[in-house]
Amino acid sequence: MSRSSLLITSALVMFSMSFPAEAQYIPPSLKQFTRQDSLRGSITPERAWWDLKFYHLDIKVNPSDSTIFGTNTVVYKALKGAPVMQIDLQEPLNLLKAVQNGKELVFNREGNVYWIHMAESQEPGKIYSLILSYGGKPKISLRPPWEGGITWKMDKNNKPFIASTCQEDGASLWWPCKDHMYDEPDSMLISVNVPSGVMDVSNGRLRSVVKQKNKTTTYNWFVANPIDNYGVNINIADYAHFSEVFKGEKGNLDCNYYVLKENLEKAREQFKQAPMMLAAFEHWFGPYPFYEDGYKLVEVPYLGMEHQSSVTYGNGYRNGYRGIDLSGTGWGDKFDFIIVHESGHEWFANSITYEDVADMWVHESFANYSESLYVEYYFGKEAGAEYVLGCRQNIRNDRPITGIYNVNKSGSGDMYYKGGSMLHSIRQIVGDDEKWRAILRGMNRDFYHQVVKGSQIENYLSEKTGRNLKPFFDQYLRDIRIPVFEYFIKGTKLSFRWNNCVSGFNMPLKIFVSGKEMKIEPTTMFTSVDLGASNAVIVVDPNYYIAALNMTGK
Repeated sequence: MSRSSLLITSALVMFSMSFPAEAQYIPPSLKQFTRQDSLRGSITPERAWWDLKFYHLDIKVNPSDSTIFGTNTVVYKALKGAPVMQIDLQEPLNLLKAVQNGKELVFNREGNVYWIHMAESQEPGKIYSLILSYGGKPKISLRPPWEGGITWKMDKNNKPFIASTCQEDGASLWWPCKDHMYDEPDSMLISVNVPSGVMDVSNGRLRSVVKQKNKTTTYNWFVANPIDNYGVNINIADYAHFSEVFKGEKGNLDCNYYVLKENLEKAREQFKQAPMMLAAFEHWFGPYPFYEDGYKLVEVPYLGMEHQSSVTYGNGYRNGYRGIDLSGTGWGDKFDFIIVHESGHEWFANSITYEDVADMWVHESFANYSESLYVEYYFGKEAGAEYVLGCRQNIRNDRPITGIYNVNKSGSGDMYYKGGSMLHSIRQIVGDDEKWRAILRGMNRDFYHQVVKGSQIENYLSEKTGRNLKPFFDQYLRDIRIPVFEYFIKGTKLSFRWNNCVSGFNMPLKIFVSGKEMKIEPTTMFTSVDLGASNAVIVVDPNYYIAALNMTGK
């Protein structure tokens, strides 16, 4: 049996499973969330009155005692007058001073929030700056990148090997900021002072290197584009550097690679996949979103992360996910998972960014789907489809993909594999590959460098596909049941409906009747069509993420 035949057979066996209609997810009560959750996850009045314009993060990283001290200069426009500003900084770090126009401001702490009491009137439309001094020992990440904090390691030569991670836990784990995704600075300067003998690699372009008299060196990185908080990073090591130029849709893109010196030759070979990735994703999604800042891969002491224009890498210079094909099809062995998946986030996470972590699927579903599109670009459409179907073995259907809004609570990890299958199913609904590619490229054009609500992406896909997809998204994002296509044959008539689904679910479906393709429009009520012949054999296209139940009997 061919690989494709085996996969389709296995998929149909899996799809034959049915789930009881009563097995619906019961959402948790908001009572389980705390005031700290609300302060972290909502657009509070103390955040809403000012619009972030620029950060200058200027810090000294001390490997000898695992401390960070420094300042963050916050430049903002007042939208309306307000007496108090919310600044986020998580324990055990402490805010030491807040200064505006040379005057120290009064502040008080409430958990991970500092309330800054403004001394002067904040005139609407006017630009202000605030210098925040802070320091201490930031939280150590025990399981990066899934647990936020700083990773303090040493390389084989006993030199510091340090990195930051903070996606869901928040950038305020290691620097004071407006720690909510809805507001991004238009640009940013990142200045990191480290012991001489190692260097810092952060986001954007290296503007200058300044050697200090105390045997330290400051690296100044400038980000010319809007950047989300968790995308900001520091990576400190005794790096070797090499580079190349990718000739892309917007011209020459500078690609820089920073790796431990002992891994330089491995990296030169493995990172050949970086321009391959760029070619594939520019084809599917449009131009790389940050030509002004360049593209970087930076070796780190953990698996990897999608830090904007500074994608981090720790996959061991091998294909797959730590050498494992997550799809089980063989196609996942053809590419380095971290290079492809994390770089896919440059389009979906760093350019198109969720406003609330409850809509994290906007990042992860598309990044997961990008893996199959990479496979398709180099190995063909059937290979890409096989990869998607193979990844379904990882779906749990434990809770909805959409999380809880305004409390910094993401949804199920199914946002990866189920989310990828969801998007693959929409492609089947569209039924036109070039139109589908145009939708993906149009999305990256129309939401370029924007913070979005998940509903905006849902509405966009409805508009561009020409079909109301709300019941579809209600099913796949906000419910845990797999919709069941129930059918039976009586004589020459095929009767069918959707069951185990949300009210109004009406996804169109492609089936094969004795090998001949047929498109049907099931609803939650039984509908019949005449097949023109008896004893027909029905096969459901496995590219849709559904279950199928033949109720004909003998």
